[in-house]
Amino acid sequence: MIKGSLPALVTPLKNGEVDFDTLGKLVEWHIAEGSNGLVPVGTTGESPTLSHTEHMAVVEEVVRVAANRIPIIAGAGSNNTAETVSFMQHAHKVGADAALVVTPYYNKPTQAGLVAHFTAAHDSCDLPIIIYNIPGRSAVDMSPATMGELAKLPRIIGVKDATGDLARVCAQRITCGADFIQISGEDATAHGFNAQGGIGCISVTANAAPALCAQLQAACLRGDYAEALKIQDRLMPLHHAIFTEPGLVGVKYAMSLIGKCSEDVRSPLVPLTDETKALVEAGMRHAGLLN
Repeated sequence: MIKGSLPALVTPLKNGEVDFDTLGKLVEWHIAEGSNGLVPVGTTGESPTLSHTEHMAVVEEVVRVAANRIPIIAGAGSNNTAETVSFMQHAHKVGADAALVVTPYYNKPTQAGLVAHFTAAHDSCDLPIIIYNIPGRSAVDMSPATMGELAKLPRIIGVKDATGDLARVCAQRITCGADFIQISGEDATAHGFNAQGGIGCISVTANAAPALCAQLQAACLRGDYAEALKIQDRLMPLHHAIFTEPGLVGVKYAMSLIGKCSEDVRSPLVPLTDETKALVEAGMRHAGLLN
């Protein structure tokens, strides 16, 4: 069920507030473009600056509009276990298909702390969990051994791996088993990640290039890595441009160029510099997404 191109959905804003009308249109667009699922209110969905009420409302709206046509993996991360449990239970109540739970950031738990956190999330409801391991943001790295321990729990079904270490995929196949779902969390290495045993990407770039990202993932899933590489070559300048500054700012600007949402972001994030805007525009043109 969870594989292929899974956009880490942006949260569109208008006059500083969540733009639910545009949010619904984005869900419809992604389904039409071939995205295999959606991941609302992750980092790219500006979860750090959404209120809890907004967070839950976004999940509920995405689930409602998707109407069981594609899987919805709701962001449920926090550095507070009680908050993660609350987000998990809400996502389960409104009909999400799974939850994305990041390793707790800032407070730097031990590996034992990670086991306690994810076990509590697992036991809080019947929603499957995708672990989100992103040590560059959370300042803690879940080891393959710890992940293997958590993979024994029936509803911890996979990982979004944003370590950037392609060898980690192989290590996790050993500790978690070949059936454990491994999803890339890094657009620039998604092609290589799949070659090592991954089956998809939770993608930032897919917000602006959903069809191309879906085609790349489909090619990988059928074993046609030569075709996938051709698509990756088209996308690579856009990947680099989007992440020149914080990725969600870059991809919202890319989306604004094709009329899909405003480039508005919440402080402490700010709009792109003119230099980075030029890079994003060039990347969109290279990918064939702008005339």
